[in-house]
Amino acid sequence: MTTLSGKRVLITGGGTGVGADLARGFHAAGADVVIAGRRLAPLEAVADTLPGARALTCDVTDEAQVAALFAQAGAVDVVIANAGASTSAPMARTSLADWNAMLAVNLTGTFLTLREGLRQFSGWGRLIAVASTAGLKGYGYVAPYAAAKHGVVGMIRSLALEVARGQVTANALCPGFLDTEMTDRSVANIMEKTGKTEAEARAALA
Repeated sequence: MTTLSGKRVLITGGGTGVGADLARGFHAAGADVVIAGRRLAPLEAVADTLPGARALTCDVTDEAQVAALFAQAGAVDVVIANAGASTSAPMARTSLADWNAMLAVNLTGTFLTLREGLRQFSGWGRLIAVASTAGLKGYGYVAPYAAAKHGVVGMIRSLALEVARGQVTANALCPGFLDTEMTDRSVANIMEKTGKTEAEARAALA
């Protein structure tokens, strides 16, 4: 089994879903884990089960808060930009506020997190963005989310070329819709705004 002893991993959106599972996996591999998010309670609930793990609050859409997060975390070796959100609605019923919110957390937040990680690396480092298959193809009813995730994939492709000659790598993970609270909320929104059944709503995200 690969050991990450001596490596510090910072994971945004680490209090629930994929982020919490990543924290558990990296901790099991021996890494020093720091998880971050907007709500302290779920972060602490995860950190309390992982001896030595730390929970720090941060809104990844706020440049100053992201800088403060890295200052609190100390030198990190692996940065995972996982914080994200999704809203679901037909395009014609998508508000500008929803559009801007999805870009802010899913794209700008990822940019700010990875940029700050890159700035403080000392030689070796790993930058990982949790994107989505929505960043590779379209899905109905989640246009802002898909647009943001396409942006993340494009950003990672560009960043990977920038750092290719050194000891830093940049990669994106593109899972499908998983059994998480965020997916459940997306399904509920589709049902509410379109009248589709739960099965039909989940099929739209498949």
